[in-house]
Amino acid sequence: MKKIAAVALLTLGAVLAGCSKQEPAAPAAAPAPAAVTKIVVGLDDNFPPMGFRDEKNELVGFDIDMAKEAAKRLGLEVEFKPIDWSAKEAELSGKRVDALWNGLTITEERRKNIAFTAPYMENHQIIVVPAGSAIKAKADLAGKVVGAQEGSSAVDAIKKEEAVFKSFKELKTFGDNVTALMDLSTGRLEAVVVDEVVGRYYVAKKPDQYAVLDDNFGTEEYGVGVRKDDAELLGKLDKALGEMKADGAAAKIAEQWFGKNIIK
Repeated sequence: MKKIAAVALLTLGAVLAGCSKQEPAAPAAAPAPAAVTKIVVGLDDNFPPMGFRDEKNELVGFDIDMAKEAAKRLGLEVEFKPIDWSAKEAELSGKRVDALWNGLTITEERRKNIAFTAPYMENHQIIVVPAGSAIKAKADLAGKVVGAQEGSSAVDAIKKEEAVFKSFKELKTFGDNVTALMDLSTGRLEAVVVDEVVGRYYVAKKPDQYAVLDDNFGTEEYGVGVRKDDAELLGKLDKALGEMKADGAAAKIAEQWFGKNIIK
């Protein structure tokens, strides 16, 4: 009788177990993304007065100060990382830097791969020639050797004016504007097309060596570039820059570097 009862109990237990449904285990919650505490800014460290090394080999410049002020307002640490400027888009998309902030011209071609903040200043692509040069206008560049920085908007601006570009004897490109201007001084170039902020900085230092033509290769705007999928950082930078324009902080930085407020 005891054996029969035991068997009955076992059978009943098996039936009940078979009838009960096992609830699936709840999936583990995804870990929250780590809070962003630092922004890595990619720059050309030979682009005065926007970003360059001083006599102590420290990075200084207008854009350096602007980025520091924006990062302070956002509660972020900022790291400045010198990069090959001609490979800037690859550095950004490869996530080796978070932003490009170094006199970066906003163009439709760059918008395909970069998200830009609102412009913070205007710039021109000016033509620098040796002091006393017979070159007085763009038309005089026909048959001349002209220099510009590789991967810069100066090259884009020149090529937009196809007739002028095709009239050059040669367009030589350089890793940085400083080297191009050195070649201008030594006579290996007859003109350099360069961002106005850089060109006038050097002309002011050596007015006996360089002159700036009235002609230029157009007006452009500078913005900060981030990855197209980084809408959060873009929004934060736009907000910080807007505040800096509104409360005069950006104007103060501009006056320290240019002697006047050039903020757009």
